[in-house]
Amino acid sequence: MIENSSVSLHGEANEKRVLGHPAGLFVLFFTEMWERFSFYGMRVLLIQFLTASVLGSNPGWGWTAEQAGALYGTYAMLLYITPIFGGVIADKYIGSRAAVIIGAAIMTMGHASMAFDSPLMFFIGLACLVIGTGFFKPNMPAILGEMYKHLPEKKDGAYTIFYMGVNAGAFFGMMLCGYLAETQGWHWGFGLAGIFMFLGTIQFWMAGPLLGNLGILNRTKAIDGGKKESELEEGETKHNRFTGIDILLMILVGAIGFVYAFNDPLSKNNVLDVFAFLDTPAFRGQNMMVLVALVLFLVLITTRIRRYAKVVRDRMYGVILLGFFLIFFFMSFEQGATSLVLVARDYVDRELSGASLIIFNTVNTLLTIVPLIIISWVLIKLALITWKKIAWSNMILFLCFSLIWGAGIWMLYNEFTAEISAIKVSWFSTLNSFFIIALASSVSKIWESKYNPSAAMKYGFGLLLVAIGYLIIGCGSIGAGPGVKVSMIFLVLTYLFHTLGELFISPVGLSYVSKLVPARMLAFMFGMWYLAIAIAQKLAAILGGQVETIQQNYSLSHFFFLFTVIPAAAGLLVMALNPLIKRLMHGIK
Repeated sequence: MIENSSVSLHGEANEKRVLGHPAGLFVLFFTEMWERFSFYGMRVLLIQFLTASVLGSNPGWGWTAEQAGALYGTYAMLLYITPIFGGVIADKYIGSRAAVIIGAAIMTMGHASMAFDSPLMFFIGLACLVIGTGFFKPNMPAILGEMYKHLPEKKDGAYTIFYMGVNAGAFFGMMLCGYLAETQGWHWGFGLAGIFMFLGTIQFWMAGPLLGNLGILNRTKAIDGGKKESELEEGETKHNRFTGIDILLMILVGAIGFVYAFNDPLSKNNVLDVFAFLDTPAFRGQNMMVLVALVLFLVLITTRIRRYAKVVRDRMYGVILLGFFLIFFFMSFEQGATSLVLVARDYVDRELSGASLIIFNTVNTLLTIVPLIIISWVLIKLALITWKKIAWSNMILFLCFSLIWGAGIWMLYNEFTAEISAIKVSWFSTLNSFFIIALASSVSKIWESKYNPSAAMKYGFGLLLVAIGYLIIGCGSIGAGPGVKVSMIFLVLTYLFHTLGELFISPVGLSYVSKLVPARMLAFMFGMWYLAIAIAQKLAAILGGQVETIQQNYSLSHFFFLFTVIPAAAGLLVMALNPLIKRLMHGIK
């Protein structure tokens, strides 16, 4: 009876199967793939474009690494804050599917704006991408979860497939947008990202008949879905409602954080400094306000958590501890979007010729063509099953893949016909996605075995792997400078160890939040979790922006050894706290 009602509710999304899964999964797979293609395709260009010389064959804006890092950090920070609001709007007012379409449409406008060679259009584009991501990011997993509500035994496999779509999109986006931008001009790369965002939006919209009522807001549930007084956690006697002080603290912290996010890039580009009146010879005013906001935030969290019963309170303290160490991980890992891009451009020996060029082109061809063949095969299977229901959606997908195949073959042809070639800077960024696709299933087998480590140990191993990555490139960059460049093998190994670290931390974090936090506090704590990532993104960009300064005053290896020490120390500390974190979890595995 449940299965039949599921089919009627979700149309044919659960009835038609591809590779043993509902056909609707692959609609979401391809939608997410094109969105990630566009997002990462643009992201890999951002720091390069901002810091490229204003003169030359492919001019940029000529910003310093510090200025570019400040802007990128604010952009990345907001990308993790707006989904908090996008999820609430979808749940209460418009539904997940409408939110995805609205978000994708706004992001399309953002990418299109960045295709124009105009500073005004560039900043409008960034704003659209932040707002659009807020609608899109939290609601695709929500639709996926709803699709598998009555198929719990297939849920893990579904999220694995979905995760592969994310990384396939990131891989091809960084490779093709990066190649086009570096060879034809930055705004061509931004424009290519916009084309696939637009086509992905149309494809998802036209797949509506297959998805049925998935992601459509149930207004009755939204109106009558309030919590009852009987829904209390163990040991509680009343609900922990937000007080006036709670709300005031949230407003203050939010206001300071919002102003700081924009003040940082504006002040570093000598446009405006709102907090200049607080500056001292030793301390910038904006940094002082950040510390004030941090203290207020800690007061808010601790006073609110202390109102819960002991077991619930302890588990939430466990989440806060894991969130704290998550900041150290992403602060180090996300150098891949800032400093490592500049290092690949300016300090890595990317010139190839002769046999080494032939070997690289052969490997690059396999990396490009083999995944395309596999994903095209999945597309054909989806089309054969769903053509009568969503023919236009399938036609859009075939158009997308025709363009991808064309761009890939054009890129490979250009590289094979060159006698001497420099590996494109954006190619190194694709390594993270490639290693995830290659290694994710192997690492996940550890979680299913008797060797499955505890949460704190996973975090510790992840942080130590990131530190090893920086130790490798730090050793490889000793003596690097004018006329002396780093071998690319050191950067490749760095991305390998960073990806292994990511696989130990990223997939498990949100899972622990959902297990440890009371249902009524879940949205708030997910928000706190994303806020921790947002803070880490900003810190990563600020520190990454110092790569030029540290290289000039000390050495490039000093910069990398700094990022060896920070995650290594954090990793050892979280492992030492393993007994405490276990006790705080009260039996949650």
